[in-house]
Amino acid sequence: MLSVRLLGASRPALQPRAAQIPAAETAVEASRLEARVEEKDGYWVLKEKFRAGINPQEKAKLEKEPMKLLMERGIDELAAMSMDEVEASKLTKDDIDMRLKWLGFFHRRKHQYGRFMVRLKLPNGVTTSAQTRYLAGVVAGYGSEGCADVTTRQNWQIRGVTLQDAPAILAGLEEVGLNSLQSGMDNVRNPVGNPLAGIDPHEVVDTRAYTNLLSQFITANGKGNPSVTNLPRKWNVCVVGSHDLYEHPHINDLAYVPAVKDGRFGFNLLVGGFFSPKRCAEAVPLDAWVAGDDVIPACRAVLEAYRDLGSRGNRQKTRMMWLIDELGVEGFRAEVEKRMPAGELLARAAEEDMVDKNWVRREYLGVHPQKQKGLNFVGLHVPVGRLQADDMFELARLADTYGTGELRLTVEQNIILPNVKDSDLDSLLQERLLKERLSPFPGSLMRTLVACTGSQFCGQAIIETKARALKVTEELEKRVTVTRPVRMHWTGCPNSCGQVQVADIGFMGCMTRDENGKVCEGVDVYLGGRIGSNSHLGDLIMKGVPCKDLVPLVEEILVEHLGAIRKKPDEEDDMEEGEE
Repeated sequence: MLSVRLLGASRPALQPRAAQIPAAETAVEASRLEARVEEKDGYWVLKEKFRAGINPQEKAKLEKEPMKLLMERGIDELAAMSMDEVEASKLTKDDIDMRLKWLGFFHRRKHQYGRFMVRLKLPNGVTTSAQTRYLAGVVAGYGSEGCADVTTRQNWQIRGVTLQDAPAILAGLEEVGLNSLQSGMDNVRNPVGNPLAGIDPHEVVDTRAYTNLLSQFITANGKGNPSVTNLPRKWNVCVVGSHDLYEHPHINDLAYVPAVKDGRFGFNLLVGGFFSPKRCAEAVPLDAWVAGDDVIPACRAVLEAYRDLGSRGNRQKTRMMWLIDELGVEGFRAEVEKRMPAGELLARAAEEDMVDKNWVRREYLGVHPQKQKGLNFVGLHVPVGRLQADDMFELARLADTYGTGELRLTVEQNIILPNVKDSDLDSLLQERLLKERLSPFPGSLMRTLVACTGSQFCGQAIIETKARALKVTEELEKRVTVTRPVRMHWTGCPNSCGQVQVADIGFMGCMTRDENGKVCEGVDVYLGGRIGSNSHLGDLIMKGVPCKDLVPLVEEILVEHLGAIRKKPDEEDDMEEGEE
């Protein structure tokens, strides 16, 4: 029998909650509070006096403004070039490998040379059948090179795109009400909200209006907003609308948590949550409350404080929490308040927020009644978030046939079909796509499985994740029965796009050696991450486990730590489909 040994040195990198809160008072010289950027010709650039010791990405931004690819149509000239012509120019190579990320185009140089992933802006994860059909058509045009992923920020990514098609794709996105702007590099990521917004019988607030406003501000209604495109690093935002905290506020740079103050509805603010290879930190209270009408001014003020004052040296120390550490919470709060609209003070936080701390997180996969009488939402499991064009065309058809042409994406890489009539449920559940690919009633471990892109497409990933995650989970479901939901997350590298630190069991890709000393793909194993009001980042318990040895190890973890029960040999699961 395997024994799971906890690593005593795991905590410093993960930062327990108490250690994350910076000192309330931090002495900062006045010169440190001078803005490091200035506006020139409509774009924000780093001042000359602050350019010593900056990282290579900052130097590349100074060489050529990334937003010009959109705002001055540099993308048209770039798309007209061959890849050989692109490679012949250093600046042009930087365009396709770095600056195009400001438009949401990511070159897959290492594994799909000449092909791009396109990441969208999809506030709150709400999309339409027409949008899904358009994306499916793009993916289908690239044959075996094309596919799509649902991401851990309620978003679409499509793969296989070529550079010459970029202008047409951007135009097509605009026609169906989508855009991909400012979705990579030093920009604000997709605003996350409650995937059940507006249909949830127990929602605290409908988050869609707020996430839409945030996205419109961030991208200037799809035209590009250079005032927030030269940040020191990427930046995440969410609006909480559920007691379940589906939005994961503790891992966002800015989280709006519903709270009433002096009889007015608004939000308490959390700031600074992030993952990185060197440090992971949970968001901390800013001791600030803003009225519902002030969501955008507050976002702008926090972003401008970060843009103006954030470090631009070591990339591992440029996320916003590092600035909060340096200034202290009160110092950072003061800088945010300075940037609020003239004459407005930043109110202190409401004593209590509106989220029920004792709430038991609900399952959204399967069939559930909406707040609207006679209507239901059906949560569909998307295995590790990967979809082919045929799946997307069929999803669009189902949304039109059984719903109102709407789909919702979730941070667990799944899809919700809302507004299904009671009378249509039986027919929907008999549809082939739900029977064969996107089951509303997946296995007990499969239903909570999350995996990043992995080395199949991502140049940062150290190991393959999606197919391996499915294979390991399928084997585990043959071996054990779990008595409660167990979240297993896979990420291909320490950037943790798969968010392994918030999983019950997390697997972070690495290279290791097997029992014969041969180099092989492996994982570092994390245990004990929690989501919801009692959130907690997981602990690193084992390093460098060869992937081929994972099944018996994880079986032991499930039994010893998470209440799983081993199945007898040849035991069949006698549960009815969909029952818990």
